[in-house]
Amino acid sequence: MVDRAPHVGTLREKPLHAALKAWCAADGDRIEHPVDGYVIDIVRPGPDGNLLIEVQTRGFSSMKAKVRALLDREHRIRIVYPIPVEKTIVKLHDGGEVTRRRSPKRGEPWDVFGELVSFPDLIGHPGLEIELVSVREDEVRIHRPGKAWRRKGWVVEERRLVDILDSIRIVDAESLLALVPGSLPHPFTTADVARVLGRPRRLAQQATYCLRHAEVIHPVGKVGNAIEYEVVRSTW
Repeated sequence: MVDRAPHVGTLREKPLHAALKAWCAADGDRIEHPVDGYVIDIVRPGPDGNLLIEVQTRGFSSMKAKVRALLDREHRIRIVYPIPVEKTIVKLHDGGEVTRRRSPKRGEPWDVFGELVSFPDLIGHPGLEIELVSVREDEVRIHRPGKAWRRKGWVVEERRLVDILDSIRIVDAESLLALVPGSLPHPFTTADVARVLGRPRRLAQQATYCLRHAEVIHPVGKVGNAIEYEVVRSTW
């Protein structure tokens, strides 16, 4: 049986967050439970102490102070983060019409590097793990004139879980390194990482930054203005 403690925060809870929290919850869990001055989505008792599970559907920067404080107090934390591998954009028009179209964008687990730069010094912390959940989701938009000018006034109202396809847990620095698919030359640059990820150079730079902090790669030289790296404790 799940122990659900009443909390005002659930009144503003978005559908995607609520659905993922329900997916995570197991018998014996405490929901919306206070721990050291913070309200935790799920507290799971265990033989080695409690596991604190936090579902994060937004950026990691908003929770970095909370995560840091809880780790400093020797709590174990699991961050559950959805990766939208399939997204349908649902527009709710003023006249009641609803239109749907499939987004061409496809998320991948390595997109989490863009969030991990919020607390790179915590990567590889023995008390922290991150569960990446590949999902199908609906992104519901409503029209608000004067807002979101790039989308011509269509703003994201909420995200809704459609299906869960897979999940990956990052439990140490090596499992973070394993997010990078394929093979890289020895040594490699951020341009090589961008090519392997199939993402812009900026995400490759963020990935390299995180992997350096996790101490699984290190710089070994330069070619022109680009820094070259090699893997420290593992192979690609």
